[in-house]
Amino acid sequence: MAEAADFPGTSPSPARRWLRRTGALLAGAPLLAGLLQLPALPAHADAATGVKEASDKGAVSVAVDSLSPAVPTDGDTVTVSGTVTNKGKQAVTEAHLDLRVGSALTTRSAIADAAGDAEDLSAGYGSEVGGKYVAKFDKLTPGVAEPFSISVPVDELDLGGEGVYPLAVSLSGQTAAQQWNHVLGIERTFLPWQPDGADTATKTTVLWPLVSTVHMTAETGSNASQTPVFLNDDLAEEITPGGRLDQLLSLGKDLDVTWVIDPDLLASVDAMTGSYRVRTKGDTTTAGTHQAVAKKWLAGLQEAVADKEVVALPFADPDLASLAHNGTGVSGSLSQFKAASDVAATTVETILHVTPSTDFAWPVDGAVDPSIVKVATSAGADKVIARSDSLAETGSLTYSPSAARPIGGGTTAVVADARLSTAFQGDLTNASASTLAVQEFLAQSLELNLQTHKQRSIVVAPQRTPTAGQAQAMAAAVRALQDSGWSQPQSLTAAAEAKPDGSATTRVPSRSSYPSALRRQELPKSAFEQIAATQDTLDSFKVILTDRSRVVTPFGRATNREMSTSWRGRSTAASTFRQGVQSYLDTLTDQVKLIDKSETKLSGRSATIPVTVQNNLVQGVRHLVLRLSSSNNTRLEIAGHDYAQQDIEVSGGHSTTVKFTTTANVNGQTTVIAQLYTDDGQVYGAPVTFDVKVTEITATVMLVIGGGVLLLVLAGFRMYTQRKRAAARAAQEAEAEGDAEDVADSEAAEDTDEGTAAEADGAPGTSADAEDDAGEESAARSGADDPEQASDGTADTAAESPAPSGTGERVDR
Repeated sequence: MAEAADFPGTSPSPARRWLRRTGALLAGAPLLAGLLQLPALPAHADAATGVKEASDKGAVSVAVDSLSPAVPTDGDTVTVSGTVTNKGKQAVTEAHLDLRVGSALTTRSAIADAAGDAEDLSAGYGSEVGGKYVAKFDKLTPGVAEPFSISVPVDELDLGGEGVYPLAVSLSGQTAAQQWNHVLGIERTFLPWQPDGADTATKTTVLWPLVSTVHMTAETGSNASQTPVFLNDDLAEEITPGGRLDQLLSLGKDLDVTWVIDPDLLASVDAMTGSYRVRTKGDTTTAGTHQAVAKKWLAGLQEAVADKEVVALPFADPDLASLAHNGTGVSGSLSQFKAASDVAATTVETILHVTPSTDFAWPVDGAVDPSIVKVATSAGADKVIARSDSLAETGSLTYSPSAARPIGGGTTAVVADARLSTAFQGDLTNASASTLAVQEFLAQSLELNLQTHKQRSIVVAPQRTPTAGQAQAMAAAVRALQDSGWSQPQSLTAAAEAKPDGSATTRVPSRSSYPSALRRQELPKSAFEQIAATQDTLDSFKVILTDRSRVVTPFGRATNREMSTSWRGRSTAASTFRQGVQSYLDTLTDQVKLIDKSETKLSGRSATIPVTVQNNLVQGVRHLVLRLSSSNNTRLEIAGHDYAQQDIEVSGGHSTTVKFTTTANVNGQTTVIAQLYTDDGQVYGAPVTFDVKVTEITATVMLVIGGGVLLLVLAGFRMYTQRKRAAARAAQEAEAEGDAEDVADSEAAEDTDEGTAAEADGAPGTSADAEDDAGEESAARSGADDPEQASDGTADTAAESPAPSGTGERVDR
């Protein structure tokens, strides 16, 4: 081993350096003697050897899956376990695995640099522990993983005073191409070492975030309980045992951390405890079935936070940077943020039965500028959680200052440590990556403590939505940290109230310094304009409702969700969600509408026009005004003016029809417009336009029609009287014929009895009288046959006989 093999930025102790040099000289003497007897190698041979060495770098992968204990103390035995895998094409023989320890790292940046070179063969190896503390392999077949475990007393590691020591696990061996012992793979990590405890412990606040993406839609059922509708079943997967949120809960309940919770997550899980539906393909939904899981998760969370500090974010965790950069110019955006902040505490108290702090605002990744700070504090928060890579130190401090920084205007920036906060990013699903993250976190924490003897308050603010693997690594690190001697837990409120370091920077970076990568993920201005349009529609709709809470609450929370930080990097999904909210609101507002009308015809100077308002909502509507307007009041007037209006109130699921009086002045067609308005004069819904065709009635036409009606009446009366007179004449003629027959019969009898005498006497006048009677009868019949006129009097009666009446003879009167 050569001195240059130590980690960069380190220097071995004098005693160790002397031993290495002596051993190297003794080992090299025989070799040097042998080499003097060999002929010199050609130059190209050296070049070829160098190429082979370069091609074999990293041929074997070394994975450190476990290092226990993570923070050893005097008397402990350190156990390093993992696997080695031959990634090359040639088998490795005479392989052995060694532990190597470098000199203590003295700066936090040196730790970061070493972590970046974890598998780099050229970065140096450190000193072998050697002896029996090795793992040997006869042969490493390509592609085959072999486990290993090496346990070594901490006293054998030759550690010096307190500090962070590089610990490497290297595999050496031979290949067919390189038949000499050389390092083929290495993995580096860190061993925090503080045997005697810290002089002054660092107060450390760890934020434990419970934040998810948006899960609930604005849609609810028409039943009394308003069954909620979820976008998908992803939340059920997260809270199911083994899921991400279930892991965060089960791991965090045993840690001394500050819970940072999005109230929307609580509201969504709480909604799952009852009846709910999940949207499937298209517009269909299916019944949710994870009520038991939701109840169990909420019960566990209530127990976990019962005696812990809880910080409530504004509802749905609004994207403060997007709002500051793109939303403040859109009317109503800050009001939406205020509403999200106001409902946060109530939601947490109702579901978790604890009183949360709402004094903190948390911009994404702790990146701040003056506009973000202004927006963050506009809704009542007076503390902003920033990060040290945003609010960076510009002075000459040689240590990391406390988190609290007064930045003016009564606002405190709580600056989280960037290196500690970002230690658990990336893929930590495999044990090796998780172990390395934990050890680097602990190394950075110890080195921070060793920077100065001043006690400081440090905040760790990890990513908002850690994966299950990241959460497990975080929990392992926090447990080890809280068991260490250099750190003690502290609440976020206490960290914010700690005495600021007078030398720490308090200058908020300019807007231009905001990271471009974060800016590209922001919600655009058009998103806030769409949110404002949805709010305008909701404002117009809610004023007509008899039970506003059924609409205002679900749509108000949906509007908050439209501004969520969780939409970063998911612009298409964010746009789809906003469109869905607006579309569903439009569907509801369209349930109160005017029924279409076809062309209407009016005959006369005045008439009424009916207009129907339909309400298909489950609740009643009121505070509506229906206005009917004439496009030409010269031709058609509505109630004597160019328009008229009436108040409207309709029960749920019903329709109502109102009538408007109209007056026609001129013949022709007129367009009439029916439009609903709210009480405050805002247009509601689409208008209904129809044509009214007017036919005017003149005085001359009325006289002609009246005369015609009179003639019809007179003609009918004349026909009636004629029929009556005809019937009377028929009856009289029948009587006259009967009397004549009786007289004839009587005279015939007399002639029979007295014929001889009469003839002898001559009886002059008898025949003349008969002729006279015959002539009168003929005249009477002739008169009966003459046409009757309207001016004729009563019909004449038949002539009476001068002879005495016979027995039974009918006498005319």
